[in-house]
Amino acid sequence: MKLFTVICFSSATALFGLNPPVLIMGNGLMDSDELYSFFMDNNPDADEQRVVRLAGLYISECSFEGVNSDVAFVQMCLETGFLRFEGLVSSEMNNFCGLGAVGPGQPGHSFPDERTGIRAHVQHLKAYGSSDPLNGELVDPRFHYVTPRGKAPGILGLAGTWAADRLYGEKLTDLLERLYQNCPAVQ
Repeated sequence: MKLFTVICFSSATALFGLNPPVLIMGNGLMDSDELYSFFMDNNPDADEQRVVRLAGLYISECSFEGVNSDVAFVQMCLETGFLRFEGLVSSEMNNFCGLGAVGPGQPGHSFPDERTGIRAHVQHLKAYGSSDPLNGELVDPRFHYVTPRGKAPGILGLAGTWAADRLYGEKLTDLLERLYQNCPAVQ
């Protein structure tokens, strides 16, 4: 039996104040099953196998670069509308964070597979959250545009920088709160 400790939203509130952890760098609190459950609660019509695969890839890629997997995963949920892709980016682009999507003439970058798209997303988050070098080979075509590196260590700093939406950080915080509020008790 796998033993692990999950810090629920109420515990996170006690540890970190009124909001859940909002730092881009660090470890996520949720495992892939919990990310999957959260996702499916918000889009029960999604391809379950794909969601399982994406949750695992987010945890793996984030761990490799030192990025908070909870933050990256909820950002993917926000950017893709829980994989409904109702904006400029389409599913087959494997672009889970809207990299390069600025308007009808610029729908964003495409990546050859899900892992590469997630890796680009994670690398772009790392550019915002840290000045540390990448651990893996660069696949994010917009990495060099983030100047200065580490300019937004927390998700609230992504508002007006990652996205023009001034409420972007608050939307991510709301998703994190929803992710953490239904987690199981500390085991």
